[in-house]
Parts: sequence; structure tokens; C-alpha cells
Amino acid sequence: MTDTEHQPVRYTVADGVGTITFDRPEAMNSLDVATKVALKKAVTSAAEDPAVRCVVLTGTGRAFCVGQDLKEHVTILAEGPSEALFRTVPEHYNPIVTALATMPKPVVAAVNGVAAGAGASLAFACDFRILADTAGINLAFSGIALSCDTGSSWTLPRLVGQAKALELLYFPRTIPAEEALSLGLATAVVPADDLAAETGRLTARLASGPTLSYGAIRRSVRHSAGHDLESSLSFEAEMMALTGATDDHRNAVDAFVAKRKPVFEGK
Repeated sequence: MTDTEHQPVRYTVADGVGTITFDRPEAMNSLDVATKVALKKAVTSAAEDPAVRCVVLTGTGRAFCVGQDLKEHVTILAEGPSEALFRTVPEHYNPIVTALATMPKPVVAAVNGVAAGAGASLAFACDFRILADTAGINLAFSGIALSCDTGSSWTLPRLVGQAKALELLYFPRTIPAEEALSLGLATAVVPADDLAAETGRLTARLASGPTLSYGAIRRSVRHSAGHDLESSLSFEAEMMALTGATDDHRNAVDAFVAKRKPVFEGK
């Protein structure tokens, strides 16, 4: 960003990787309105930029993201009943998580610290969740007498099953990184000092891979979650036709025949 004023969300692009960083460490990267607006802009930019072939979502300081900024929330509550109080779900949370979950490229959550409430939900919308061994996950919603949001009613049961999802949502607690791994909430757990390097290795591999293939696979898996076998097979055929017409596919087949390693350009 060219603006010299501090931004609550930083967005950078390098070597095909778009990195979105929560940068409110003094507030545990909680989501006030300004942060949600900046996050929506960054996620949309990453989704639409053809130069970005992989996206990373991470945080600064002790937290990944602890969800809604309750200090701002309580101020709005004190003003009395207001549509503005919960307008943030359709205006901010829903479009943000939709863009994360549906963009046609891989998304990695590098969870550097606690991910709570909407912060946990954002991580669940990513393809990979690499957790620092000091990180934790907390489905905090019922602890403040709210329902779940930011897609967790959809993503969480698909990661851990409906019974475990209800347990975690009903009785929120901080789930340590190793337990998160055993439950299927984490893809990998690494020493905190190694998080950046491990994330870098994964994203470099993804950014140099067949981006359109990854996007089609992502779309196919999402489609199958809400459709029957017949519809899923039809969608697979559609995605196969799409990827079969790409330069990457043709070049990869040529490389296979020539017994050389393919180079993917995301086209």
C-alpha cells in the first residue's frame, strides 16, 4: 500500500504469493469495522489478481485473529438497538469468507497465535492451516451468547463432523495446536520459529504449480459438498474440459512425453 498511515491489514505480492496480514497486534488482531473493510479489499484484490497464484492469511504479534472487536461492539450496544450492530455479517464477514473459500487459487492460513470466533472461521475457509505450536483455536461465539458466523456452520462440520462441531461450538475452549491437528482443524503444526519458513515452502510450491488445476479442484470439492453424485460427476466433467484446454496441461503432457519436469505458468 502506498498510504504511509498505518493499515490494520497489510497486503503484499511477491513471487506469485499474495500475503494478507492482520496488523493490529495491540488489539490481538480483532476485527473492528476499519479492519473488516481493509480485509475485504485485500481478499478481493488477491482473488482477482492473475499475478497472485497462492494466498496466505496470517497475523502479527500474539494472535492470528480473535474475531469481532468487542470494545467497538460494546460501544455500539450501548447506543441501543441498531441495525448497524449485525449488518456487519452480510456486509463484511459473508463476502470476506466467500472470497476466501471460492477464489480460484489455493489459500493458506499461517496461524501464528490464537484464532478465535470469526478468526477461527476465516482459517477454516482456507485450504491449508499451518499452526505454530504455540497457537490455539477457540470457537468463542456461545461464550458471548451469539450464534456462529463467517461460515463456521458450514466449514467446521466438514472438518470434524457434526457432533464434534456442535461440541466445540456449544462449549468453547482454547484447543491447543496438537489437539487441533488430531481433530483435523490443522494441516500441520510446526515450531513457532519455523512458521514463516514452513509457510514459505508450501506457498512457493503452490505458486509454481498448475493454478487453474488447483482452482478447478477447489471448485469441484466445494460443489460436491452440496450436490449429489450425478451433479458432482457432471461438474467434474466441466472442470476437466476447462483444465484440458489450458497451456499448463498441454505443456505438462509434452514434458511427460519428453521425460522432463513440467513448468507451470498458471495459464
